Amino acid sequence: MLPDRMTILVIAPHTDDGELGAGGSIARWVEEGHEVHYVALSACESSVPDHLPSDVLRTEVALATKELGIQPGRVRVLDFEVRRFPRDRQEVLQVMVDLNRDLRPGLVLLPGADDLHQDHQVVGAEGLRAFKHTSVLGYEIAWNNTAFRTASFVALEERHVEAKIAALGCYGSQAHRPYASADFLRSQVRFHGVRAGTTFAETFEVHRWIL
Repeated sequence: MLPDRMTILVIAPHTDDGELGAGGSIARWVEEGHEVHYVALSACESSVPDHLPSDVLRTEVALATKELGIQPGRVRVLDFEVRRFPRDRQEVLQVMVDLNRDLRPGLVLLPGADDLHQDHQVVGAEGLRAFKHTSVLGYEIAWNNTAFRTASFVALEERHVEAKIAALGCYGSQAHRPYASADFLRSQVRFHGVRAGTTFAETFEVHRWIL
């Protein structure tokens, strides 16, 4: 159980990363009364399928985060170009430094340390610099991680799992991806639940924990 009324910041390199890595936990934390902020650094306009509006992911992330209970005013989508974060590394760092200054979060969620995606690597590494005096957990993106240190678990109830599945169901533009299926998402949280001694769970790397 987290301390009462904590400010939690979820940083997603791209829309849907936060829901995939921590959607059930977000739903639980909102339910418990924590102030959850969600910042996606890119809406991936250049990689959206041609038959869809280029800004479709902005619409979808608004619907998805609503399913998790995050207040609309606490959701931001920025304009970094997908797969170009290494080029924009300093600007990405500055955004996170500014978020730290403005929000003073007690807990930050970032991609895991061994995530293969170049954008995720930049956010994970620079996030540790930006939030060096803050508790930081790394979330799992299963198909990107070459390794993952499952050092922490958040136990989930059925309603939290359903909220995660509903949130990811809002991403119609990504429905063709195998990791977006309800079967995969449920099996993943069930697997981690067995490991944690509960029915369902999400797992996180502990990058920094300040008590």
